[in-house]
Amino acid sequence: MDLLGIFASAILPVVAIAAVGFVLGRLKDVDPQPLNTVTVYVLAPALVFHSLAVSDLSGGAVARLVVGVVVFTGLMALVGEGVGRVAGGPDPLVGALVLVAAFGNAGNLGIPVSDFAFGEVGRQTAVLWMSVQSVLLYTLGVYVSSRAGGSGGLAGVEKVFRIPLVYAVAGALLVRALGVVPPVDSAGMEALGLVGDSAIPVMLLILGLQLARTNYGPALSQAGTATALRLGVSPFVGLAVALALGFDDPTVARVFVVECAMPAAVTPVILTVEFAADSRAGGVSVPEYVSTCVLVTTLLSVPLLTGLIALLQSGLLL
Repeated sequence: MDLLGIFASAILPVVAIAAVGFVLGRLKDVDPQPLNTVTVYVLAPALVFHSLAVSDLSGGAVARLVVGVVVFTGLMALVGEGVGRVAGGPDPLVGALVLVAAFGNAGNLGIPVSDFAFGEVGRQTAVLWMSVQSVLLYTLGVYVSSRAGGSGGLAGVEKVFRIPLVYAVAGALLVRALGVVPPVDSAGMEALGLVGDSAIPVMLLILGLQLARTNYGPALSQAGTATALRLGVSPFVGLAVALALGFDDPTVARVFVVECAMPAAVTPVILTVEFAADSRAGGVSVPEYVSTCVLVTTLLSVPLLTGLIALLQSGLLL
């Protein structure tokens, strides 16, 4: 296993682009929200539609992936809930722990890493993973965030129907089912591919900008449990789910495990700001706690993902 080679080819490009965003965020007062809006409403839907429409993934692989993401997310949410309750944490902290444990950075980080490490199949698999998780984030994630803020309602779940990613997935699967996918070399598909390709570097720049704005100091001492669940437990749960589902394509199975091992997602930070901004636990707010977990897990994930990809590419795990 050439760890240095894997790091240089799969992880370093991702880290380098995110680092540019981080440095820019430190030097300039750059608001990542406009870029995030463009990505959510234009770049990511184009990436999703194009990748799924021309995907080589079989219907069985797509079905297994969807089931796998749902099962994995549910299991990690249960693990986070159980650990939080056993530790005797207050409800806001338990909710934040569930968000960190259940949702990894499948978009900003997961797609580029899978693309660089496993090629086109890796990218297609990661895109589908991100699409399914986006729906879960704005349903289960909104519920958990609302609960962390002291409300048991599902306020804001309707946002799932305003996410273009959902319609991009539905549209891509529909044209595939009807056999009317436009030729790859047609002007429309080439334009979609060009727009979609730009999503990957922009996602990484946004990640860097968001990390640069994180105030992690007050919550740093409390991030250990969530970090252990996200980086230590989730890869093993993902491996177990992948083995249970029995993917026909080993590359798809390997990307599935890599996606399970991603650091904490950024979107829960946005959700907790909206639904639990006033909730505090252990002297820090819920958004501060989740933001700190995002920063810590992202930094620690660099060597861990390098080693995991090496093991997967060697065939020792799958």
